[in-house]
Amino acid sequence: MAEKLRYSDEELAEFKQLIEAKLELARREYMQVMDTLTNRSGNDVDDTMPTYKVLEEGSMSQTKEELTTMAARQQKFIQSLQAALVRIENKTYGVCRVTGKLIPKERLRAVPHATLSIEAKQMQNAKR
Repeated sequence: MAEKLRYSDEELAEFKQLIEAKLELARREYMQVMDTLTNRSGNDVDDTMPTYKVLEEGSMSQTKEELTTMAARQQKFIQSLQAALVRIENKTYGVCRVTGKLIPKERLRAVPHATLSIEAKQMQNAKR
């Protein structure tokens, strides 16, 4: 029996559902980080307590840097999930971009935006 070259439409539909759920959650988390970063939901006393503001300035800078990093990572994750949806539409989802073999379902369930099989990932890491 020949090796399977792509996932069936039913399997792709299952992955699409999984990715859409993760995408929705990722977008919500991104919005929460952005709300915190831009102080959209701020009911705090930042602007009314200048004495404490001076003491917390360094801490706030660090927090903003961390939030900015989190927002950037979340945005990258969202883009990766959106790219996975495009691959599903093109029926190329789940095919390793290095080996051309199918990425195991277990890996795709754990990392639905994966474009490399474990084998290819290990080869990539060995070159570093």
